[in-house]
Amino acid sequence: MTDADRSGRRLAAALTPGAGGAQVAMATAVAVALALAVSSALVAATGGSPAGAVTALYDGSLSSPAAVSSTLLYAAPLLLVAVGTCVCVRAGVFNLGQEGQVLIGALAGAGVGLRLALPGPALLVIALIAAALAGGAWAGISSLMHRFRGVNIVVSTLLMTFLAQQLVSYAVNTPWLLQETRLGNATVSPQSNRLPENGLLGSFGEYPGLQVNGGLLLALVAAVVIAVLIARSRWGFRLTMLGLNPRAARHAGVRVAALSGTALAVSGAFAGVAGAVLLASPVGTNRLQGGISNNIGWDGLLVALVARNRPLMAIPVALLFGVLRSGGGFLASTGVPHFLVDVVKSLLVLAFVVPPVLTEALRRRRESRRGGTDADTAAPKAKEAVAS
Repeated sequence: MTDADRSGRRLAAALTPGAGGAQVAMATAVAVALALAVSSALVAATGGSPAGAVTALYDGSLSSPAAVSSTLLYAAPLLLVAVGTCVCVRAGVFNLGQEGQVLIGALAGAGVGLRLALPGPALLVIALIAAALAGGAWAGISSLMHRFRGVNIVVSTLLMTFLAQQLVSYAVNTPWLLQETRLGNATVSPQSNRLPENGLLGSFGEYPGLQVNGGLLLALVAAVVIAVLIARSRWGFRLTMLGLNPRAARHAGVRVAALSGTALAVSGAFAGVAGAVLLASPVGTNRLQGGISNNIGWDGLLVALVARNRPLMAIPVALLFGVLRSGGGFLASTGVPHFLVDVVKSLLVLAFVVPPVLTEALRRRRESRRGGTDADTAAPKAKEAVAS
């Protein structure tokens, strides 16, 4: 096991719910307050108004039914990526390639949606399945490289993202693949044709009222199902055992390589479905484009980290990140640079992730000191017993 793998397992263990919840909660509250204070200071330093920035975020994400609909559209793919990440981190596997897996899922969904002529909702179902299989297979390549060549999973999943970006770019720039159809002498763009209507996810409600897209319902069901499987099934128990102690899991009869590879593939499958949701929901243009992922994979990973690898906790965290995404576009009206939204997200992630890690490190340090003190006390007593 490499140093990166050991570090990933230690981080996963520290972010797994355990003892000392009150201390972690207090430290997290202080860290969040500091993060918000630093964010306000940064907004003020760039010439903006902290109160105006908060108002702009609210106006763009929660002030009206249309704004809430936009927030929910962003929350759906974020939640799907986060749920898959929860699975692989539970197994002690750190997947950093969600962004590329989202792109591969969107690529597979577009290929099926535009090439197959299926009636009714069958086209959408097959496109979602193809996206899941493609995302899972893309993540599975990293698992195979680790299994047979010893390539570090953290590094390989990250580097596979750049390969995925080039594949999508090639597909939407090649006429015989997925580039949009040229009409006469019109200029073609690096994007695919629009998906047919029966390949799109439906929504409940109509604009300007509240709209709930089918992608959000799919993500919520996935979060609940995975949470139940992790907590109540034999598969979930084995995942947790593997993440906590691979050696003990192996002695208990767990096929470590197969289970860790499966967990990584499941994570990629969820990211692939998130890519299909981005393609088939009103959050975009319903066309495959090079930038369709729009950092959804990276943000979904952050959602899982903030939720401490709990699928149900990822639901409100995904909504929070959806608020930041939906309302971030309104910040320009207050004179605040849009990139500050990413800074605020990073600060909030640190505020939620750092306290449990520090608390666990301090606990282990106290235990080691206590063990050393006990050993020092026992040594003179043992010498006196031998002398007598």
